[in-house]
Amino acid sequence: MSGLLQGQVALVTGAGGGIGRGIALRFAQEGAAVALHCRTSVAAARDTADTLRDSGARTVVLRADLTDEDECRRLVGEAAAWGEGRLTALVNNAGVQPTRELAGMTAAQWRAVVDTNLSSVFACTQAAVEVMRGQEGGGTVTHIASIEARMPAVAHAHYAASKAAVVMHARSAALEYGHHGIRVNTVSPGLIDREGLEQAWPEGVRRWRQAAPLGRLGRPRDVGDACVFLASPLASWLTGHDLVLDGGVSARPTW
Repeated sequence: MSGLLQGQVALVTGAGGGIGRGIALRFAQEGAAVALHCRTSVAAARDTADTLRDSGARTVVLRADLTDEDECRRLVGEAAAWGEGRLTALVNNAGVQPTRELAGMTAAQWRAVVDTNLSSVFACTQAAVEVMRGQEGGGTVTHIASIEARMPAVAHAHYAASKAAVVMHARSAALEYGHHGIRVNTVSPGLIDREGLEQAWPEGVRRWRQAAPLGRLGRPRDVGDACVFLASPLASWLTGHDLVLDGGVSARPTW
């Protein structure tokens, strides 16, 4: 690897899942020390940590419930303390994607998605900026959004709305934090492959492959590559941007 992130200290939320693991692996491969956040997927996060250590990377697993603002601040504080007072990159990846049509959705079910997908992004970013603004070189924040921020699906209204808000939060944060040397962007993936997906949803996978000009599903590594780029010096003049990562699906005409 090229060492694009050599010397960086990164926090990846939701690192117990497939996308979070892909992001963490790529950050470590490029030289970053990586704090892995999880809430319930402790075993998976620890497995990822073992993989990183085997490759010579420095890592730690931190648990927190990101629906609680105080927990968000504690998590960021622990990551920075582990990084000896430094935190150069935050990737807000943690999220949920339940399905429920609007007609039967309760306010509590709406809030559960918004609190996890959006409010946690606000709180973690705010806490991370307090660390980054006082260090040389500032830092980067990357939110994992979704193509559903622009292309909603039936029974995904709460998810799509939360991801659209995440995109606008990043643009607003880029505007307000830029003078501190802090860049804020989003990555909006399309359908990312995971174990058992094709067996569980064969028709959906088939339709995606047909719709994608590149003819395949995304991989966690693809999301990791995008996040590495945004956190690296290669993107030093890039902020407030939504990097769509969908194999070209959104380029296809809908009429």
